[in-house]
Amino acid sequence: MVTTTLPPVIRLHPEDGVVIARTVLAPGTEVAPGVSVGDRRIPAGHKVAVRPHAKGEPIRRYGQIIGFATDAIVPGAWVHTHNCEMGDFARDYAWGVDAKPTAYIDPPATFMGIRRADGRAATRNYIGIVTSVNCSAHVAELIARQFERNPITGHDPLEAWPNVDGVVALTHKTGCGMTMDEPLRVLRRTLAGFARHANFSHVIAIGLGCEVNQLGPMLEEQKLTGRLRSMDIQDSGGSRSTVLKGMDFVREVLAESNTARRVPVPASELCVALQCGGSDGYSGITANPALGAASDLVVRHGGTVILSESPETYGAEHLLTRRAVSREVGQKLVDVMHWWEEYTARQGAEMNANPSPGNKAGGLTTILEKSLGAMAKAGTTNLVEVYRYAEPVTAKGFVFMDTPGYDPVGATGQVAGGANLVCFTTGRGSVFGMKPAPSIKLATNTAMHERLSEDMDINCGEIVSGGESVEACGQRIFDLMLRTASGEPTKSEAMGFGAQEFAPWVLGATM
Repeated sequence: MVTTTLPPVIRLHPEDGVVIARTVLAPGTEVAPGVSVGDRRIPAGHKVAVRPHAKGEPIRRYGQIIGFATDAIVPGAWVHTHNCEMGDFARDYAWGVDAKPTAYIDPPATFMGIRRADGRAATRNYIGIVTSVNCSAHVAELIARQFERNPITGHDPLEAWPNVDGVVALTHKTGCGMTMDEPLRVLRRTLAGFARHANFSHVIAIGLGCEVNQLGPMLEEQKLTGRLRSMDIQDSGGSRSTVLKGMDFVREVLAESNTARRVPVPASELCVALQCGGSDGYSGITANPALGAASDLVVRHGGTVILSESPETYGAEHLLTRRAVSREVGQKLVDVMHWWEEYTARQGAEMNANPSPGNKAGGLTTILEKSLGAMAKAGTTNLVEVYRYAEPVTAKGFVFMDTPGYDPVGATGQVAGGANLVCFTTGRGSVFGMKPAPSIKLATNTAMHERLSEDMDINCGEIVSGGESVEACGQRIFDLMLRTASGEPTKSEAMGFGAQEFAPWVLGATM
C-alpha cells in the first residue's frame, strides 16, 4: 500500500505571497523551497509568508489582495493582525466579462416535496405564529408551547397529525418605538415573507393593539388579508383569552394542514439560502467552495441560490460584477457596498470591524480575506439579480440579497425572501436553525466536526487531508439537499433549533 505524505501547507494560487498551515507548524518546518517557519509556532489554518513583503505592500491570498503589510515581513513569518491590515485599492468591476451560458441539466433531479394549492413547493409543513411587536411575543410562545412534544413524558399533542411538522412562534424585539419609514417597511416586509412562506400551511398573527406596527395596516400593505388570521391582545380580552383563541385556531386548521402529502418535485423548486458563521482559515478552502460546487448543481438543475451578508462580500464584489448578467445588475451590487460604507461611517464604525474575534482566532485577518472565502459559497454561475433585504426572490439562478453579516439576521432575510432550505458553513462551530426552512450544517475541518458531531451534518474537512475533492464534497452536499428537502431531518432540527434564531434587521433609532 502506497501512502502519500501531504505537504504541511496549502498554496491556493501561484501569485500568493502566503500559504495556509494545514496543521500546527513548529519552528523550522519547511513551507516552501528554502523557506522555513521562524521562531514561533503557526496555528492551523493561519497564514505564513513564503516571500518577503515590504511595509505597505499588498498581501495576496486566492490571487487577490487581502490586506497590506504594516511592517516588513520576512519569509517564514506568521502573517496576521499584528502585521497585516485592510487598505483601499482600485477595483476593476469588469461588468459581465465572466458571464457565460449555464449548462442546465435536463431533466432535473427531483425531491419529495409538498405542492401547495398555489403551485409553490414546500420542504416542510408547519403552522406559524408571527408577532407584530415584542409585546405579543410571550403570548405567541404560550400558544406554540401547547403543541410541543414533551421530551420527558413523550406526550405529543400532534401525534394524531403526523404530516404536520410543528407549530412555530416567530418572535422578535421590535415593532414599536420605531420610525414610520424604512425601519417599519423592512420589518413588515420580513414578517410578510414568513407569513406567506410555502413551508407554512396556515399562519396566525398576534399583536398587542397599540404598537407602531399595527396589524391592520401591515396586512393591508403586504396584501395578506386573505392569507392569515389575526388578533390583538387588547381586543381579545387579554393574554389568557388570546392564548385560548390562538389554540382554538391551531386546532381548527390541524386537520387541513395534515392533508399535505409529499410528491415528486423538480430540483428547480429549490431555493437555497447560503450562509456561513464562525468561519476560520479553512472556510475558503473546504466547506465554502464545496457549497459553491453544490450551488452550481442547484442552478444547473434550474433552482435558486441566495448569497447574502453584504459586509462579508465587501472587498470581493468586483469578482461578482464580472459574473453579472448585465451592468445594471452589477451596479446594484456596487451600490449596496457604497451604502454600507456610508452606513458604517454614520455609525462611527468601519467595515473591517468584521471579522469577529472567533474568525481571527481561526486565521482570518481582514474582511477582504473573509469576503473572498465567503463568496465561494455562490459557485461560478452568473449573478442574475440583486435584492433588498427580505424582498421576494423571483429569479432563478444565483442571486444576491443585501443583509447584515450577522447570521440570524441574514438568514431571516433570505427565508423571508422565499428560501426553503438553508446551507450553513462553519469552522469554529456555529449551532443554528431557521424555521420553517431546514438548515444543513457544513463543517470546514474534521477536528471541529468530530467535537460537535451532534450539530454538524457534513464534514468537508477531508478536502484538506486529501481524502475528497471539492467537487465530490459538493455532490454529497447536493444529494443531502435533496434528501433534506424530501423530509429527512437535519441535526439542527433534531435539536429543535429554528424559532429563536428569527431576527429581523432592525434599522434606525429606537425611540
